[in-house]
Amino acid sequence: MGMISWEEMQAVDANCQYFGLLPLQLMENAGAAIAREIVASSPGKRIAIVAGRGNNGGDAFAAARHLPGFIVTVYLLGRSRDISTEEAKRNWEILERLQWDLREVRDAQDLNLEEYDLIVDAIFGTGVKGRVAGLEAAAIDAINLSGKKVLSVDVPSGLGSNKVVRADCVVTFHRPKPDLGEKVIVADIGIPPEAELFVGPGDLQLVGKRSLDSHKGDSGRILVIGGGPYTGAPALTALAALRAGADIVTVAAPAGAAKTISSFSPNLIVRELSGEHLSLDDLPALQGLIASHDVVVMGMGLGRHPDTSRALARIIPQAEKAVIDADALLPGLPLKGILTPHAGEFQRISGLPLVDLDWRERMEPVKGFARERGVVVLLKGKIDLITDGEVLRANTTGNPGMTVGGTGDVLAGIAAAFYAGTTALRAASAAAFVNGRAGDLVYSEKGFGMLATDLIEKIPQAMMRL
Repeated sequence: MGMISWEEMQAVDANCQYFGLLPLQLMENAGAAIAREIVASSPGKRIAIVAGRGNNGGDAFAAARHLPGFIVTVYLLGRSRDISTEEAKRNWEILERLQWDLREVRDAQDLNLEEYDLIVDAIFGTGVKGRVAGLEAAAIDAINLSGKKVLSVDVPSGLGSNKVVRADCVVTFHRPKPDLGEKVIVADIGIPPEAELFVGPGDLQLVGKRSLDSHKGDSGRILVIGGGPYTGAPALTALAALRAGADIVTVAAPAGAAKTISSFSPNLIVRELSGEHLSLDDLPALQGLIASHDVVVMGMGLGRHPDTSRALARIIPQAEKAVIDADALLPGLPLKGILTPHAGEFQRISGLPLVDLDWRERMEPVKGFARERGVVVLLKGKIDLITDGEVLRANTTGNPGMTVGGTGDVLAGIAAAFYAGTTALRAASAAAFVNGRAGDLVYSEKGFGMLATDLIEKIPQAMMRL
């Protein structure tokens, strides 16, 4: 498998836990993998583990138990009572109960590394930002000055900071990561391919968080172009975008629909267009709105008037980021950004029949279409498929109650809100998960009596960390 970024790996870890593959299991597998490499490298019998108080250290604690016949000393930087995760603490306590040679280090001078054949560096994982100072910085210096062979766990400690361990070998887990050095062993720790196929709460981490010093508009300005024959659909999209974290949402709708939409909620900014359906006459007004918003989501409730299609053909190319849904998914119209079709709409724009195919059989046709057209497709179904033509993801949240009208409009709004701050693929993946999870929360309370407005109210809860 190809390289994975550190933030994507953290998302995979979070999704593993969501699907029931616990961090303690992965830590045990990581420890065994580290030990296998130590044995294979024949370093001599005396090993020093220099460990931090997080999961990187926990991986090394687990590795120690898989090294029978070696003389292992574990140096913990700091106090054992300050070990930061339950998994690392449990592995430390096992060693403690089994009377291993464990040393809590308060001063780097207590690291007597000259007597060892191999040093296992397990000080930091991937969470280091800024400067490394104090005990950890001194420990990195001591390792680098020791002249001993060094094996780093997952990443050379301090990578990207002012102090970095000079590792002879790095044992990293699951897939290669950037900037690890020349000798890297990629160890399988039992993460199955499905953990990267199916979306989960880890995908929400990739969407990003609102900064504490952010200002109005920093978290996204969304323009919804919809309405005409139907008024509820664009309102649902707009309200969903707000609940998903967008700062400002504007609805641009034909005159009659705009008056109705403005009455739905005081939270909506509504701009009235010229006639009773979207037309080329609306382009001058829309051009300024498109330029002042981060994402344009369009199609909900527009209807199929020929004037509307001609207007959409001019509007879609002007949007830097677009989410295209419903009545904007028509043959011959330009496509860009995120498309959110169901199987019937997908056939309409692609000519590819998917209705009678199961989700696995749909993968390659959808992936090929996305690659050919340069878009991200979020194909709605019992299991949603999300792809940019290269990466393919699937979403299992959701339930039969979500066949009620309007849930797709909610999904488009969530996707637009997320797209304001991240890539199209990440936004669509996280949106599918959140929309389905909101539906599951409603279904547990109301069953088949759910309404699309119920989903909107559950979006914040669906976005909470599990």
